[in-house]
Amino acid sequence: MFTVYVLKSKRNGKRYVGYTSKKPTLRLGEHNQGSNTWSRHNGPFSLIHTEKFPDKTSAIKRERFLKSDVGRKWLDSFLSDV
Repeated sequence: MFTVYVLKSKRNGKRYVGYTSKKPTLRLGEHNQGSNTWSRHNGPFSLIHTEKFPDKTSAIKRERFLKSDVGRKWLDSFLSDV
């Protein structure tokens, strides 16, 4: 099982989209600990959206969509309704 997740920076409001085979809350903790350069400079984060997928290929396709211009607009619209 794979999860596509969206994080929002509490520091500057930027979003991060990624996928993982780990539990999303575990991955959130890694980001909040500064697991990569971008996370160190933009954290801490909150988990604002998750989607589950049965296989890695589907998760990667969804992640790429959410990172595209159309996907970012969809996220803006979807998250404003939540």
